[in-house]
Amino acid sequence: MHYPIITPEQLPAMLRGLRQRAGLTQTQAAERLGISQQSYARLEARPATASVERLHKLLHALDAELAIHTREDKPAAASDEAW
Repeated sequence: MHYPIITPEQLPAMLRGLRQRAGLTQTQAAERLGISQQSYARLEARPATASVERLHKLLHALDAELAIHTREDKPAAASDEAW
């Protein structure tokens, strides 16, 4: 299944949903990552502040992956031009 993330604000809900879909508590997900439940809770609440490496490990623990696709059929928004 594909879950497009348009803004960083969507990440916490997406990660929470992936964890719940995997049937994991925060404690169980934290154990998979080798971190405390408190650290996991912070990571899930504010994933935009995590490194790409940390986010990749988190997604792997939740049996998900990061994919980047071009928006070929959409015109670029004005804010996208700065990139």
